[in-house]
Amino acid sequence: MSEIGGWGGGVFNGGAWLTVDGRRVDVHYRDLDVVAHELAEAEQGRFRVEPLLFHLAGIPSYLVVAELAINQVLHGELPRPAAYPDRLRRTARDRWYGTASATLAYAAAHHAARGRRTEAAGALAVAAAQAGHAVLAARGEWVTNEKRLLERAGLRDVDALVARIARGSVPEALERARTLFEETVAAAGSTRA
Repeated sequence: MSEIGGWGGGVFNGGAWLTVDGRRVDVHYRDLDVVAHELAEAEQGRFRVEPLLFHLAGIPSYLVVAELAINQVLHGELPRPAAYPDRLRRTARDRWYGTASATLAYAAAHHAARGRRTEAAGALAVAAAQAGHAVLAARGEWVTNEKRLLERAGLRDVDALVARIARGSVPEALERARTLFEETVAAAGSTRA
């Protein structure tokens, strides 16, 4: 084994990145009482967002519910959510989209006019991840990390807007991002099964 790293707190109770026989393996520890609590919270449409390294938007507390829904239990038995809870679809979509909108509005009001390209680009990246969470929540699709979030949400075009901040008009890029997020989240909500 090599490359051991770790994290902890909140819904992540610990874990490590390992290399076993040349293969990368993530090990996550979960407190099963916390998992049961977050499952009940998700069914009621309640969640919180926790900061976690390498995640732009943070992680929703329903991440452990997503793990139950899409992963395989290797030993013992765990509760399995039947489907993405309807209440969570609405509350997660609304909260994530509201946060994305507020993040963009702040960037437009405080960074764009002052030419703060780095801060504007950073805010745009965070808002894109937040909007991605909103889209997938509206669709009832579980998220366990942000690695392919923008692709799954149909928001990969935001890359061009980040580039526009570097070369062109910051206010225009942020306004185009606002429109992209608004249209994509609205479309996800209207295509709900």
